[in-house]
Amino acid sequence: MGTSFDYIWSMRHVKPKKHLGQHFLIDPDVTMQIVNALHLSNHKNILEIGPGTGVLTEHLMRLDANFKAIEIDKESITHLYLKYPEMGKNLIQDDFLKCDIESLFHQKFSIIGNFPYNISSQIFFKILENIDKIDQVVCMLQREVAQRIASPPGKKSYGILSVLLQVYYDIENLFDVPPDVFNPPPKVWSSVIRLKRNDVKKLNCDEKLFKTLVKAGFHKRRKTLRNALKSLNLPAEIMALELLDKRAEQLSIGDFEHLAQLVELK
Repeated sequence: MGTSFDYIWSMRHVKPKKHLGQHFLIDPDVTMQIVNALHLSNHKNILEIGPGTGVLTEHLMRLDANFKAIEIDKESITHLYLKYPEMGKNLIQDDFLKCDIESLFHQKFSIIGNFPYNISSQIFFKILENIDKIDQVVCMLQREVAQRIASPPGKKSYGILSVLLQVYYDIENLFDVPPDVFNPPPKVWSSVIRLKRNDVKKLNCDEKLFKTLVKAGFHKRRKTLRNALKSLNLPAEIMALELLDKRAEQLSIGDFEHLAQLVELK
């Protein structure tokens, strides 16, 4: 288990960079809570996004012989190579947002990491592009973003990512994390959430159309769907539906799916 000395040693070798949104976790107890939130099945393929100083890394290496970590920061990579030389080629210097997911693992895998606040939404959109490969995500991110992802319909926090991720993943908001367990401390609280792949293989509608309706509806979320969807030039019969009297945040996944089915029929 990590000690205070390990964390101090790490911080001397890697300086957090503002342009990368780096806030390094320095609390061993929170570290273990995050690692223990992983529910591993028979396959133990784990990818850590943005290991930074390696506070999660040392524990993950013990869980999974196939464990890999991807890091964009050269200083962090140098530090991790020195601290964990046994990782070898499993320590990858690359941008997760641009990497080839198919090349990382031949089987399904889990993702874990303390996501940079400034790109967390982009990471989730990348995950959505690879739902058949990624069966679990345990991550720490800004509390407001975590609340948005796990939010049910009817709340102001409910949005595009809420709908798109909840189609394919069961989402749990596990626990909150205060700013003082990071260096430097962020100005906001963080939360740890877990996403587990559900049984949905495919929606009962055109998935591209479904996403278009969701994105257009939330793009003008203060307006009714009738006004928000005007730019899509939908048939008059669709625009007259009572369902479109509602705002996007009031529709469940099933409602959006039903709307997409009706549009397909016209």
